[in-house]
Amino acid sequence: MITSIFIVVCMTQAGDGSAITPTAREGWALARHNHINEVVQEHKGQVEVVFIGDSITQGWEGAGAKVWKTSFKKFRSLNLGIGGDRTEHLLWRFDHGNLDGIEPQVAVVMIGTNNFGYRQDSTEEVYEGIVEVVKKLIESEPQVKVLLLDIFPRGASFNGMRGELLQVNQALQATFNKNDQVTYFPIGHLFIDPDGSISKEIMPDQLHLSELGYQRWADAVVPQITSMLDRTDSLRK
Repeated sequence: MITSIFIVVCMTQAGDGSAITPTAREGWALARHNHINEVVQEHKGQVEVVFIGDSITQGWEGAGAKVWKTSFKKFRSLNLGIGGDRTEHLLWRFDHGNLDGIEPQVAVVMIGTNNFGYRQDSTEEVYEGIVEVVKKLIESEPQVKVLLLDIFPRGASFNGMRGELLQVNQALQATFNKNDQVTYFPIGHLFIDPDGSISKEIMPDQLHLSELGYQRWADAVVPQITSMLDRTDSLRK
């Protein structure tokens, strides 16, 4: 049985609330948003799975395009990624058409790295932003099951930002550990070599994935998505 979640997001005294305040973007990002809305309208009632996030998610249409076709063909999936997005941008998009009328059964969500990288939000603010994204997604789409991924590691080797990402990821795991509508599913370790480094074969710029990186992502989540849809691959061919 799926139950709704009700999470109260408490602002830290140091935060300005921007990570949980719906915020629009301009220029090419707004054009991409409008394009997504057009695609969504074309696929009303035909969508089972949506991928929601920033440039790493949008990259399923770039370096990950071949993997997307081979790994997710069995699902009726849409890519709702926009490069540069932060948590507040997803919150705005949810209110402005990106989910209108499609009623997905599963949403794969990975967001937050740009809150660190662009505006240097605190760990508390990034955590609050991601929790608010999940909360609002479920409020907008009560039927959806959320596959919440960890914020992927970044940087060629050990660095301070990885430690901040880990703190947020740990808090997310604790928050959603016993939630039957949200599955927290960390896969960031799949992109790291045994010595802690990130290979350029996986992330050419130590942030965005290569085709091999997308293959690792797909291999990890396909069984989860199949299970969340409560179907088997044999039935979906």
